[in-house]
Amino acid sequence: MNYKQLTQEQRYQFYALLKAEHTKTEISGILGVHKSTIGRELARNLGKRGYQPKKAYSIALQRRHNITL
Repeated sequence: MNYKQLTQEQRYQFYALLKAEHTKTEISGILGVHKSTIGRELARNLGKRGYQPKKAYSIALQRRHNITL
């Protein structure tokens, strides 16, 4: 199954929507992605300091690079 990762811009939008206390369903509708994408993004990138879009994007790039090797 192919999963579509969020772009860097979408991650910053996602962060702003989280801060504004939107639900996962609302965020997925605004970003135009499936709500499971939002759940995966949080599960993979929610750290002790909360969600950090810059760090999340960096981790995603590393993950993508490791897969292609």
